[in-house]
Amino acid sequence: MPKKSPTEASPVAHFEQSLEELEQLVEKMETGDLSLEQSLSAYERGVGLYRQCQQALEQAELRVRLLSDPARPETAEPFDPPSHDG
Repeated sequence: MPKKSPTEASPVAHFEQSLEELEQLVEKMETGDLSLEQSLSAYERGVGLYRQCQQALEQAELRVRLLSDPARPETAEPFDPPSHDG
């Protein structure tokens, strides 16, 4: 049986898909057109997607820290994107 690559099994690989699905669920719920049962199902699915996204972000941060300083990832500085204030 062929092995999956680490990125295929990782939540990081599916982050964008999960985030997009979560955004679509929020839009549906905001319209107010769902029944109570549909709303509860959408909310439950949304919580699961949110947790997947959170886990993916945590794993991505850990990977960046390991790349920044493999010997001491706990001392790596958080990445701050450059400001575009002009």
